[in-house]
Amino acid sequence: MADCEAHELSDRARGWLRFIWDKATTPDDWSSTGEPHPWWDRDSLAPMCSFPRFDLGETAYALPVYADVTPAWREVYTRIADELVGRHTTFWAAIDWLTLIGHDPAADRYPPEWLAFLPDRLRGRYDAPGWTANGIAPWGLQPDPIGADGNLFFRGFFNLLLSIYAYVSGDPKWERPFAMAGYRDRRFQWSHHEIAEFINLQWKDRPQGPNCENTKIWPFCVSGAGLGLQLYDRVFGKQYHGVFDDWVEFAKRHYVRLDGKGRLRSFPFYYDPIEDVVCTFPDEVTAYAALCITPYVLPQNRPFGEFLYEESVRMLGWSNPQKRVFQLVKDPRFLLIGQLIAREVGDHTTEKRLREVAERDFEPRFFGDESDRFGWWFGRKEPYPRGQLSALQMLSEIGGRGAWSRVFNQPNLAKFAEPTLVGVDYPTLGIAEAWNDPESGHLRVSTYAATPSRRGTPTSFRVTKLADPRAVRVRCDGADDPRWRVVSEDAIEVDSEIGEHRFEIATRARAIEDIPDRKQRSAPASATTGVDAGGEARTYVPASAPSCGPCCATAAEKR
Repeated sequence: MADCEAHELSDRARGWLRFIWDKATTPDDWSSTGEPHPWWDRDSLAPMCSFPRFDLGETAYALPVYADVTPAWREVYTRIADELVGRHTTFWAAIDWLTLIGHDPAADRYPPEWLAFLPDRLRGRYDAPGWTANGIAPWGLQPDPIGADGNLFFRGFFNLLLSIYAYVSGDPKWERPFAMAGYRDRRFQWSHHEIAEFINLQWKDRPQGPNCENTKIWPFCVSGAGLGLQLYDRVFGKQYHGVFDDWVEFAKRHYVRLDGKGRLRSFPFYYDPIEDVVCTFPDEVTAYAALCITPYVLPQNRPFGEFLYEESVRMLGWSNPQKRVFQLVKDPRFLLIGQLIAREVGDHTTEKRLREVAERDFEPRFFGDESDRFGWWFGRKEPYPRGQLSALQMLSEIGGRGAWSRVFNQPNLAKFAEPTLVGVDYPTLGIAEAWNDPESGHLRVSTYAATPSRRGTPTSFRVTKLADPRAVRVRCDGADDPRWRVVSEDAIEVDSEIGEHRFEIATRARAIEDIPDRKQRSAPASATTGVDAGGEARTYVPASAPSCGPCCATAAEKR
Protein backbone atom coordinates (compact mmCIF):
# COMPACT_ATOMS: atom_id res chain seq x y z
CA MET A 1 0.00 0.00 0.00
CA ALA A 2 1.37 3.40 -0.92
CA ASP A 3 2.17 5.84 1.87
CA CYS A 4 -0.81 8.02 1.04
CA GLU A 5 -4.53 8.14 1.44
CA ALA A 6 -6.46 5.43 -0.39
CA HIS A 7 -9.62 6.23 -2.34
CA GLU A 8 -10.98 2.78 -3.18
CA LEU A 9 -12.00 -0.23 -1.11
CA SER A 10 -10.28 -3.53 -1.84
CA ASP A 11 -12.16 -6.77 -2.40
CA ARG A 12 -11.36 -7.85 1.16
CA ALA A 13 -12.57 -4.55 2.60
CA ARG A 14 -15.81 -4.93 0.65
CA GLY A 15 -16.25 -8.48 1.93
CA TRP A 16 -15.65 -7.54 5.57
CA LEU A 17 -18.08 -4.63 5.23
CA ARG A 18 -20.71 -7.02 3.90
CA PHE A 19 -20.26 -9.32 6.89
CA ILE A 20 -20.34 -6.64 9.58
CA TRP A 21 -23.43 -5.23 7.87
CA ASP A 22 -25.02 -8.64 8.44
CA LYS A 23 -23.90 -8.69 12.07
CA ALA A 24 -25.11 -5.18 12.82
CA THR A 25 -28.45 -5.24 11.00
CA THR A 26 -29.62 -8.76 11.87
CA PRO A 27 -31.88 -8.30 14.92
CA ASP A 28 -30.96 -10.21 18.07
CA ASP A 29 -31.81 -9.83 21.73
CA TRP A 30 -29.19 -8.29 24.07
CA SER A 31 -31.66 -7.80 26.94
CA SER A 32 -31.48 -9.64 30.27
CA THR A 33 -33.97 -12.21 28.95
CA GLY A 34 -32.25 -12.77 25.61
CA GLU A 35 -28.87 -13.64 24.15
CA PRO A 36 -26.71 -12.17 21.37
CA HIS A 37 -26.32 -13.98 18.06
CA PRO A 38 -23.39 -16.44 18.29
CA TRP A 39 -21.33 -14.53 15.72
CA TRP A 40 -20.69 -11.84 18.36
CA ASP A 41 -17.32 -12.85 19.82
CA ARG A 42 -17.29 -13.63 23.54
CA ASP A 43 -14.37 -16.04 23.55
CA SER A 44 -11.26 -14.06 22.64
CA LEU A 45 -8.53 -13.36 25.22
CA ALA A 46 -10.30 -14.87 28.21
CA PRO A 47 -10.80 -13.93 30.93
CA MET A 48 -10.24 -10.22 30.16
CA CYS A 49 -11.98 -9.60 26.82
CA SER A 50 -14.38 -12.55 26.58
CA PHE A 51 -17.50 -10.37 26.57
CA PRO A 52 -19.50 -9.48 23.44
CA ARG A 53 -19.16 -5.71 23.90
CA PHE A 54 -15.49 -5.97 22.92
CA ASP A 55 -16.67 -7.20 19.52
CA LEU A 56 -18.96 -4.16 19.28
CA GLY A 57 -16.12 -1.74 19.94
CA GLU A 58 -13.49 -3.42 17.79
CA THR A 59 -15.90 -3.93 14.89
CA ALA A 60 -16.35 -0.16 14.93
CA TYR A 61 -12.63 0.59 14.53
CA ALA A 62 -12.73 0.06 10.78
CA LEU A 63 -15.67 2.42 10.25
CA PRO A 64 -13.86 5.79 10.44
CA VAL A 65 -11.13 4.42 8.16
CA TYR A 66 -13.78 3.24 5.70
CA ALA A 67 -15.32 6.70 5.93
CA ASP A 68 -11.99 8.32 5.12
CA VAL A 69 -11.63 6.11 2.02
CA THR A 70 -15.17 6.89 0.78
CA PRO A 71 -15.98 10.19 2.56
CA ALA A 72 -18.78 11.00 0.13
CA TRP A 73 -20.63 7.77 1.01
CA ARG A 74 -21.11 7.06 4.71
CA GLU A 75 -24.72 5.99 5.20
CA VAL A 76 -23.83 2.30 5.52
CA TYR A 77 -21.13 3.06 8.11
CA THR A 78 -23.59 5.25 10.00
CA ARG A 79 -26.19 2.46 10.11
CA ILE A 80 -23.63 -0.08 11.33
CA ALA A 81 -22.27 2.29 13.98
CA ASP A 82 -25.79 3.12 15.15
CA GLU A 83 -26.59 -0.58 15.63
CA LEU A 84 -23.33 -1.11 17.53
CA VAL A 85 -24.05 1.82 19.85
CA GLY A 86 -27.59 0.61 20.44
CA ARG A 87 -26.36 -2.80 21.54
CA HIS A 88 -23.83 -1.13 23.86
CA THR A 89 -26.68 0.30 25.95
CA THR A 90 -27.99 -3.17 26.86
CA PHE A 91 -27.67 -5.77 29.61
CA TRP A 92 -25.37 -7.99 27.57
CA ALA A 93 -22.98 -5.11 26.90
CA ALA A 94 -22.55 -4.52 30.65
CA ILE A 95 -23.11 -8.11 31.74
CA ASP A 96 -19.88 -8.38 33.72
CA TRP A 97 -20.59 -5.26 35.82
CA LEU A 98 -24.20 -6.30 36.34
CA THR A 99 -23.64 -9.95 37.29
CA LEU A 100 -20.11 -10.41 38.67
CA ILE A 101 -21.03 -9.07 42.12
CA GLY A 102 -18.66 -9.21 45.07
CA HIS A 103 -15.46 -11.26 45.05
CA ASP A 104 -15.25 -14.31 42.81
CA PRO A 105 -16.33 -17.40 44.79
CA ALA A 106 -14.22 -19.51 42.41
CA ALA A 107 -10.99 -17.57 43.06
CA ASP A 108 -9.37 -20.69 44.52
CA ARG A 109 -10.13 -22.78 41.43
CA TYR A 110 -8.66 -20.79 38.53
CA PRO A 111 -6.97 -22.68 35.66
CA PRO A 112 -3.16 -22.34 35.38
CA GLU A 113 -3.31 -19.91 32.46
CA TRP A 114 -5.36 -17.50 34.59
CA LEU A 115 -3.02 -17.83 37.54
CA ALA A 116 -0.29 -16.35 35.39
CA PHE A 117 -2.01 -12.97 35.79
CA LEU A 118 -2.21 -13.12 39.58
CA PRO A 119 0.38 -12.17 42.23
CA ASP A 120 1.86 -15.19 43.97
CA ARG A 121 1.07 -13.97 47.47
CA LEU A 122 -2.62 -13.43 46.65
CA ARG A 123 -3.46 -16.52 44.62
CA GLY A 124 -6.53 -18.31 45.84
CA ARG A 125 -8.10 -15.16 47.25
CA TYR A 126 -7.63 -12.59 44.47
CA ASP A 127 -10.08 -11.90 41.62
CA ALA A 128 -8.86 -12.76 38.14
CA PRO A 129 -8.79 -10.09 35.43
CA GLY A 130 -12.26 -9.84 33.92
CA TRP A 131 -14.05 -10.29 37.26
CA THR A 132 -15.43 -6.80 37.86
CA ALA A 133 -16.29 -7.31 41.56
CA ASN A 134 -19.04 -4.71 41.62
CA GLY A 135 -20.10 -4.19 45.24
CA ILE A 136 -16.81 -4.66 47.07
CA ALA A 137 -15.40 -2.16 49.56
CA PRO A 138 -14.70 0.70 49.57
CA TRP A 139 -17.20 1.50 46.78
CA GLY A 140 -20.18 -0.76 47.42
CA LEU A 141 -22.74 -1.88 44.87
CA GLN A 142 -23.08 0.61 42.02
CA PRO A 143 -26.02 -0.16 39.71
CA ASP A 144 -25.07 2.28 36.90
CA PRO A 145 -22.35 0.76 34.68
CA ILE A 146 -21.42 4.16 33.26
CA GLY A 147 -21.51 6.29 36.41
CA ALA A 148 -19.56 3.85 38.57
CA ASP A 149 -16.21 4.47 40.28
CA GLY A 150 -14.82 1.47 38.42
CA ASN A 151 -15.72 0.01 35.01
CA LEU A 152 -13.60 2.48 33.01
CA PHE A 153 -13.21 -0.06 30.24
CA PHE A 154 -16.98 -0.03 29.72
CA ARG A 155 -17.54 3.74 29.49
CA GLY A 156 -14.12 4.54 27.99
CA PHE A 157 -14.53 2.26 24.98
CA PHE A 158 -18.21 3.23 24.76
CA ASN A 159 -17.18 6.87 24.41
CA LEU A 160 -14.77 5.82 21.64
CA LEU A 161 -17.63 4.01 19.89
CA LEU A 162 -19.93 7.02 20.29
CA SER A 163 -17.21 9.31 18.94
CA ILE A 164 -16.79 7.02 15.93
CA TYR A 165 -20.53 7.28 15.31
CA ALA A 166 -20.31 11.08 15.45
CA TYR A 167 -17.29 11.08 13.10
CA VAL A 168 -18.81 8.93 10.38
CA SER A 169 -22.37 10.30 10.59
CA GLY A 170 -22.37 13.95 11.66
CA ASP A 171 -25.71 13.08 13.26
CA PRO A 172 -26.68 14.20 16.80
CA LYS A 173 -28.79 11.13 17.68
CA TRP A 174 -26.62 9.89 20.55
CA GLU A 175 -25.93 13.40 21.79
CA ARG A 176 -29.50 13.33 23.07
CA PRO A 177 -30.39 11.44 26.29
CA PHE A 178 -30.76 7.68 26.01
CA ALA A 179 -31.38 4.88 28.53
CA MET A 180 -28.55 2.61 29.73
CA ALA A 181 -29.33 -0.81 31.21
CA GLY A 182 -28.28 -1.14 34.85
CA TYR A 183 -28.32 -3.59 37.72
CA ARG A 184 -31.57 -5.59 37.95
CA ASP A 185 -32.91 -3.90 34.83
CA ARG A 186 -32.86 -0.38 36.20
CA ARG A 187 -32.37 2.32 33.56
CA PHE A 188 -29.96 5.24 33.75
CA GLN A 189 -30.11 8.26 31.48
CA TRP A 190 -26.97 9.45 29.70
CA SER A 191 -25.90 11.28 26.56
CA HIS A 192 -22.64 11.19 24.63
CA HIS A 193 -21.65 14.59 25.99
CA GLU A 194 -22.37 13.59 29.58
CA ILE A 195 -20.27 10.44 29.27
CA ALA A 196 -17.27 12.31 27.86
CA GLU A 197 -17.51 14.96 30.56
CA PHE A 198 -17.85 12.34 33.31
CA ILE A 199 -14.73 10.50 32.10
CA ASN A 200 -12.77 13.75 32.04
CA LEU A 201 -13.83 14.87 35.53
CA GLN A 202 -13.30 11.46 37.12
CA TRP A 203 -9.88 11.09 35.49
CA LYS A 204 -8.73 14.48 36.75
CA ASP A 205 -9.06 13.15 40.29
CA ARG A 206 -7.14 9.96 39.45
CA PRO A 207 -3.92 10.69 37.55
CA GLN A 208 -2.99 7.00 37.61
CA GLY A 209 -6.23 6.30 35.71
CA PRO A 210 -9.65 5.09 36.95
CA ASN A 211 -10.23 1.42 37.76
CA CYS A 212 -11.62 -1.07 35.27
CA GLU A 213 -12.36 -4.10 37.35
CA ASN A 214 -12.32 -3.32 41.04
CA THR A 215 -9.45 -2.93 41.87
CA LYS A 216 -7.28 -3.02 38.74
CA ILE A 217 -6.10 -0.14 36.55
CA TRP A 218 -5.17 -1.21 33.00
CA PRO A 219 -2.98 0.91 30.68
CA PHE A 220 -4.83 -0.79 27.81
CA CYS A 221 -8.22 0.55 28.93
CA VAL A 222 -6.88 3.92 30.06
CA SER A 223 -5.32 4.40 26.62
CA GLY A 224 -8.55 3.39 24.89
CA ALA A 225 -10.50 5.87 27.01
CA GLY A 226 -8.01 8.57 26.08
CA LEU A 227 -8.41 7.86 22.38
CA GLY A 228 -12.17 8.24 22.71
CA LEU A 229 -11.68 11.65 24.33
CA GLN A 230 -9.27 12.68 21.59
CA LEU A 231 -11.76 11.91 18.82
CA TYR A 232 -14.55 13.52 20.83
CA ASP A 233 -12.49 16.71 21.12
CA ARG A 234 -11.71 16.66 17.38
CA VAL A 235 -15.35 16.32 16.39
CA PHE A 236 -16.88 18.68 18.95
CA GLY A 237 -14.07 21.17 19.56
CA LYS A 238 -13.72 20.38 23.28
CA GLN A 239 -10.64 20.08 25.49
CA TYR A 240 -11.11 16.91 27.53
CA HIS A 241 -8.11 14.98 26.24
CA GLY A 242 -5.46 16.64 28.41
CA VAL A 243 -5.98 14.03 31.14
CA PHE A 244 -4.34 11.45 28.88
CA ASP A 245 -1.23 13.58 28.43
CA ASP A 246 -0.94 13.77 32.21
CA TRP A 247 -1.38 9.99 32.42
CA VAL A 248 1.47 9.40 29.95
CA GLU A 249 3.82 11.30 32.24
CA PHE A 250 2.55 9.26 35.19
CA ALA A 251 3.10 6.04 33.22
CA LYS A 252 6.64 7.01 32.28
CA ARG A 253 7.47 7.60 35.95
CA HIS A 254 5.66 4.66 37.51
CA TYR A 255 5.02 1.97 34.90
CA VAL A 256 7.95 2.00 32.46
CA ARG A 257 11.14 0.28 33.62
CA LEU A 258 14.30 0.71 31.55
CA ASP A 259 17.68 -0.97 31.64
CA GLY A 260 21.01 0.85 31.73
CA LYS A 261 20.92 1.35 27.95
CA GLY A 262 17.49 3.00 27.98
CA ARG A 263 15.77 -0.10 26.60
CA LEU A 264 12.44 -1.36 27.88
CA ARG A 265 12.78 -3.83 30.73
CA SER A 266 9.17 -4.11 31.87
CA PHE A 267 5.70 -2.67 31.37
CA PRO A 268 2.59 -3.71 33.32
CA PHE A 269 -0.61 -5.35 32.19
CA TYR A 270 -2.33 -3.82 35.21
CA TYR A 271 -1.72 -1.98 38.47
CA ASP A 272 -3.68 -2.58 41.69
CA PRO A 273 -3.22 0.45 43.98
CA ILE A 274 -5.06 -1.21 46.89
CA GLU A 275 -2.96 -4.38 46.94
CA ASP A 276 0.09 -2.40 45.77
CA VAL A 277 0.68 -4.86 42.91
CA VAL A 278 2.07 -4.29 39.43
CA CYS A 279 1.40 -7.23 37.11
CA THR A 280 4.23 -7.60 34.65
CA PHE A 281 5.63 -10.61 32.84
CA PRO A 282 9.35 -11.38 32.71
CA ASP A 283 11.76 -10.96 29.80
CA GLU A 284 10.31 -10.89 26.27
CA VAL A 285 6.74 -11.48 27.38
CA THR A 286 6.58 -8.01 28.91
CA ALA A 287 6.66 -6.75 25.32
CA TYR A 288 3.06 -7.92 24.87
CA ALA A 289 1.84 -5.58 27.62
CA ALA A 290 3.52 -2.63 25.90
CA LEU A 291 2.54 -3.66 22.38
CA CYS A 292 -1.16 -4.20 23.08
CA ILE A 293 -1.76 -0.53 23.98
CA THR A 294 0.02 0.94 20.95
CA PRO A 295 -3.08 1.23 18.68
CA TYR A 296 -4.49 3.59 21.30
CA VAL A 297 -1.30 5.37 22.33
CA LEU A 298 0.24 6.01 18.90
CA PRO A 299 -2.46 8.43 17.64
CA GLN A 300 -2.39 10.32 20.95
CA ASN A 301 1.32 10.48 21.75
CA ARG A 302 3.45 9.52 18.77
CA PRO A 303 6.85 9.42 20.51
CA PHE A 304 5.61 7.26 23.39
CA GLY A 305 3.68 4.97 21.04
CA GLU A 306 6.67 4.52 18.74
CA PHE A 307 8.93 3.79 21.70
CA LEU A 308 6.61 1.09 23.02
CA TYR A 309 6.23 -0.43 19.55
CA GLU A 310 9.92 -0.40 18.66
CA GLU A 311 10.96 -1.88 21.99
CA SER A 312 8.27 -4.55 21.78
CA VAL A 313 9.17 -5.82 18.30
CA ARG A 314 12.86 -5.67 19.24
CA MET A 315 12.32 -7.77 22.36
CA LEU A 316 10.17 -10.26 20.43
CA GLY A 317 12.61 -10.43 17.53
CA TRP A 318 9.89 -9.54 15.03
CA SER A 319 11.87 -6.65 13.53
CA ASN A 320 15.00 -8.76 13.02
CA PRO A 321 15.06 -10.37 9.54
CA GLN A 322 17.62 -12.86 10.84
CA LYS A 323 15.14 -14.34 13.30
CA ARG A 324 12.07 -16.45 12.70
CA VAL A 325 8.80 -14.80 13.75
CA PHE A 326 7.85 -16.63 16.90
CA GLN A 327 4.70 -16.09 18.97
CA LEU A 328 5.21 -16.63 22.69
CA VAL A 329 1.46 -16.74 23.32
CA LYS A 330 -1.25 -18.55 21.42
CA ASP A 331 -3.58 -15.60 21.02
CA PRO A 332 -2.95 -13.89 17.64
CA ARG A 333 -4.14 -10.47 18.86
CA PHE A 334 -0.61 -9.29 19.57
CA LEU A 335 0.76 -10.16 16.15
CA LEU A 336 -2.23 -8.43 14.54
CA ILE A 337 -1.47 -5.30 16.54
CA GLY A 338 2.21 -5.50 15.62
CA GLN A 339 1.29 -5.68 11.95
CA LEU A 340 -1.07 -2.70 12.23
CA ILE A 341 1.45 -0.47 13.97
CA ALA A 342 4.25 -1.56 11.64
CA ARG A 343 2.15 -0.25 8.76
CA GLU A 344 1.21 2.90 10.65
CA VAL A 345 4.84 3.89 11.30
CA GLY A 346 6.23 2.65 7.99
CA ASP A 347 8.23 -0.29 9.36
CA HIS A 348 8.02 -2.22 6.10
CA THR A 349 10.36 -5.01 7.17
CA THR A 350 8.35 -5.95 10.24
CA GLU A 351 5.04 -5.47 8.46
CA LYS A 352 6.07 -7.82 5.65
CA ARG A 353 7.25 -10.48 8.08
CA LEU A 354 4.09 -10.36 10.19
CA ARG A 355 1.80 -10.22 7.17
CA GLU A 356 3.37 -13.38 5.81
CA VAL A 357 2.51 -15.12 9.07
CA ALA A 358 -1.06 -13.78 8.96
CA GLU A 359 -1.58 -14.92 5.37
CA ARG A 360 -0.18 -18.36 6.12
CA ASP A 361 -1.70 -19.07 9.54
CA PHE A 362 -4.77 -16.89 10.12
CA GLU A 363 -6.99 -18.45 7.46
CA PRO A 364 -8.29 -15.48 5.45
CA ARG A 365 -11.12 -16.43 3.13
CA PHE A 366 -14.24 -15.28 1.36
CA PHE A 367 -17.43 -17.07 2.37
CA GLY A 368 -21.22 -16.97 2.06
CA ASP A 369 -23.55 -18.32 -0.62
CA GLU A 370 -22.05 -15.96 -3.18
CA SER A 371 -18.56 -15.69 -1.65
CA ASP A 372 -19.20 -12.00 -1.04
CA ARG A 373 -18.29 -11.95 2.67
CA PHE A 374 -14.74 -12.00 4.01
CA GLY A 375 -13.03 -12.67 7.33
CA TRP A 376 -10.36 -14.66 9.15
CA TRP A 377 -10.91 -18.01 10.91
CA PHE A 378 -7.57 -18.39 12.74
CA GLY A 379 -7.77 -22.16 12.44
CA ARG A 380 -10.56 -22.36 15.02
CA LYS A 381 -13.13 -24.26 12.93
CA GLU A 382 -15.92 -21.93 13.99
CA PRO A 383 -19.02 -21.13 11.90
CA TYR A 384 -18.16 -17.42 11.65
CA PRO A 385 -14.99 -15.33 11.45
CA ARG A 386 -13.65 -14.63 14.96
CA GLY A 387 -15.04 -11.12 15.55
CA GLN A 388 -12.50 -9.29 17.69
CA LEU A 389 -9.48 -10.70 15.89
CA SER A 390 -10.84 -10.22 12.38
CA ALA A 391 -11.78 -6.63 13.21
CA LEU A 392 -8.21 -5.87 14.31
CA GLN A 393 -6.74 -7.55 11.24
CA MET A 394 -9.00 -5.53 8.93
CA LEU A 395 -7.39 -2.31 10.15
CA SER A 396 -4.28 -3.47 8.30
CA GLU A 397 -6.28 -3.99 5.08
CA ILE A 398 -8.00 -0.64 4.50
CA GLY A 399 -6.74 2.88 3.96
CA GLY A 400 -3.01 3.41 3.59
CA ARG A 401 -0.05 3.95 5.84
CA GLY A 402 -1.10 6.09 8.81
CA ALA A 403 -4.83 5.75 8.06
CA TRP A 404 -5.71 4.85 11.65
CA SER A 405 -3.75 7.74 13.16
CA ARG A 406 -5.12 10.24 10.63
CA VAL A 407 -8.65 9.68 11.90
CA PHE A 408 -7.65 11.14 15.27
CA ASN A 409 -5.11 13.75 14.16
CA GLN A 410 -6.27 14.91 10.73
CA PRO A 411 -9.99 14.17 10.84
CA ASN A 412 -11.94 14.89 7.68
CA LEU A 413 -14.73 17.12 8.93
CA ALA A 414 -15.11 18.82 5.56
CA LYS A 415 -17.04 15.78 4.33
CA PHE A 416 -20.16 16.91 6.20
CA ALA A 417 -20.61 19.87 3.83
CA GLU A 418 -19.45 18.28 0.59
CA PRO A 419 -21.58 16.53 -2.06
CA THR A 420 -22.65 13.20 -0.59
CA LEU A 421 -24.00 9.94 -2.00
CA VAL A 422 -27.21 8.69 -0.34
CA GLY A 423 -30.03 6.28 -1.05
CA VAL A 424 -27.71 3.52 -2.24
CA ASP A 425 -29.43 0.13 -2.27
CA TYR A 426 -26.79 -1.57 -0.13
CA PRO A 427 -26.08 -4.46 0.15
CA THR A 428 -27.35 -4.99 -3.40
CA LEU A 429 -25.27 -2.17 -4.84
CA GLY A 430 -21.85 -1.55 -3.34
CA ILE A 431 -19.74 1.61 -3.42
CA ALA A 432 -15.99 1.09 -3.74
CA GLU A 433 -15.06 4.73 -4.34
CA ALA A 434 -16.82 7.98 -3.38
CA TRP A 435 -14.78 11.12 -2.85
CA ASN A 436 -14.77 14.73 -3.95
CA ASP A 437 -11.71 15.57 -6.03
CA PRO A 438 -10.85 19.18 -5.10
CA GLU A 439 -8.68 19.69 -8.18
CA SER A 440 -11.29 18.76 -10.78
CA GLY A 441 -14.43 19.57 -8.83
CA HIS A 442 -15.73 16.07 -9.56
CA LEU A 443 -17.39 13.59 -7.26
CA ARG A 444 -15.76 10.28 -8.18
CA VAL A 445 -17.90 7.19 -7.61
CA SER A 446 -17.21 3.54 -8.37
CA THR A 447 -19.92 0.92 -7.95
CA TYR A 448 -19.93 -2.88 -7.85
CA ALA A 449 -22.39 -5.71 -7.35
CA ALA A 450 -22.31 -6.22 -3.58
CA THR A 451 -24.76 -9.07 -4.16
CA PRO A 452 -23.36 -10.68 -7.33
CA SER A 453 -26.60 -12.47 -8.26
CA ARG A 454 -28.31 -9.07 -8.63
CA ARG A 455 -25.87 -7.81 -11.27
CA GLY A 456 -27.71 -5.97 -14.06
CA THR A 457 -30.75 -5.09 -11.92
CA PRO A 458 -31.91 -1.45 -12.26
CA THR A 459 -31.00 0.80 -9.37
CA SER A 460 -30.51 4.46 -8.52
CA PHE A 461 -28.81 6.73 -6.02
CA ARG A 462 -28.90 10.39 -5.08
CA VAL A 463 -26.25 13.06 -4.67
CA THR A 464 -27.07 15.72 -2.08
CA LYS A 465 -25.46 18.97 -0.86
CA LEU A 466 -24.99 20.31 -4.39
CA ALA A 467 -24.54 24.04 -4.79
CA ASP A 468 -26.39 24.07 -8.15
CA PRO A 469 -27.87 20.70 -9.16
CA ARG A 470 -28.98 21.99 -12.56
CA ALA A 471 -25.37 22.71 -13.49
CA VAL A 472 -24.24 19.15 -12.77
CA ARG A 473 -22.77 16.95 -15.50
CA VAL A 474 -22.70 13.16 -15.13
CA ARG A 475 -20.36 10.79 -16.93
CA CYS A 476 -20.46 7.00 -16.59
CA ASP A 477 -17.62 4.77 -17.76
CA GLY A 478 -16.11 7.62 -19.74
CA ALA A 479 -19.25 8.75 -21.58
CA ASP A 480 -21.86 11.42 -20.88
CA ASP A 481 -24.80 9.88 -19.05
CA PRO A 482 -28.25 11.49 -19.41
CA ARG A 483 -29.93 9.20 -16.85
CA TRP A 484 -30.22 11.70 -14.05
CA ARG A 485 -32.63 14.36 -12.87
CA VAL A 486 -32.90 17.14 -10.30
CA VAL A 487 -35.02 16.04 -7.32
CA SER A 488 -34.59 18.98 -4.91
CA GLU A 489 -32.88 22.31 -4.57
CA ASP A 490 -29.58 20.61 -3.65
CA ALA A 491 -29.89 17.04 -4.97
CA ILE A 492 -29.99 14.90 -8.10
CA GLU A 493 -30.95 11.26 -8.65
CA VAL A 494 -28.91 9.02 -10.97
CA ASP A 495 -30.26 5.87 -12.60
CA SER A 496 -27.96 2.92 -13.19
CA GLU A 497 -27.81 -0.84 -12.87
CA ILE A 498 -26.12 -3.11 -10.37
CA GLY A 499 -22.55 -3.72 -11.46
CA GLU A 500 -19.11 -2.26 -11.99
CA HIS A 501 -19.31 1.38 -13.13
CA ARG A 502 -17.25 4.52 -12.72
CA PHE A 503 -19.01 7.85 -12.44
CA GLU A 504 -17.59 11.36 -12.66
CA ILE A 505 -20.11 13.89 -11.43
CA ALA A 506 -19.15 17.51 -11.96
CA THR A 507 -20.62 19.10 -8.85
CA ARG A 508 -19.01 22.50 -8.34
CA ALA A 509 -18.41 21.39 -4.76
CA ARG A 510 -18.75 23.88 -1.93
CA ALA A 511 -15.68 25.59 -0.62
CA ILE A 512 -14.17 24.66 2.74
CA GLU A 513 -15.33 27.98 4.20
CA ASP A 514 -18.95 26.78 3.92
CA ILE A 515 -18.48 23.95 6.42
CA PRO A 516 -20.79 24.45 9.40
CA ASP A 517 -19.20 24.70 12.81
CA ARG A 518 -20.26 21.58 14.70
CA LYS A 519 -19.29 23.24 17.96
CA GLN A 520 -22.25 25.56 17.50
CA ARG A 521 -24.58 22.74 16.49
CA SER A 522 -24.67 21.03 19.88
CA ALA A 523 -23.20 21.91 23.24
CA PRO A 524 -22.54 19.23 25.85
CA ALA A 525 -24.98 18.87 28.67
CA SER A 526 -23.84 19.91 32.11
CA ALA A 527 -24.81 16.81 34.11
CA THR A 528 -21.94 14.52 35.00
CA THR A 529 -23.76 11.56 36.56
CA GLY A 530 -26.50 9.27 35.33
CA VAL A 531 -29.92 9.31 36.95
CA ASP A 532 -32.45 6.50 37.07
CA ALA A 533 -34.52 7.27 34.00
CA GLY A 534 -37.14 4.59 34.43
CA GLY A 535 -37.41 4.23 30.64
CA GLU A 536 -36.82 1.28 28.38
CA ALA A 537 -33.45 0.59 26.78
CA ARG A 538 -33.34 -0.28 23.12
CA THR A 539 -33.88 -4.03 22.73
CA TYR A 540 -32.85 -6.17 19.77
CA VAL A 541 -35.36 -8.99 19.31
CA PRO A 542 -34.62 -12.08 17.11
CA ALA A 543 -35.83 -11.86 13.15
CA SER A 544 -5.99 -16.29 25.46
CA ALA A 545 -4.35 -15.57 27.83
CA PRO A 546 -0.54 -15.95 28.04
CA SER A 547 0.52 -18.86 30.19
CA CYS A 548 3.98 -17.63 30.94
CA GLY A 549 4.40 -18.33 34.60
CA PRO A 550 4.65 -15.90 37.51
CA CYS A 551 4.16 -12.33 36.40
CA CYS A 552 3.57 -10.10 39.37
CA ALA A 553 5.53 -8.18 41.92
CA THR A 554 4.60 -5.49 44.35
CA ALA A 555 5.03 -1.90 43.36
CA ALA A 556 7.52 -1.53 46.20
CA GLU A 557 9.61 -4.38 44.78
CA LYS A 558 9.55 -2.77 41.35
CA ARG A 559 10.84 0.45 42.80
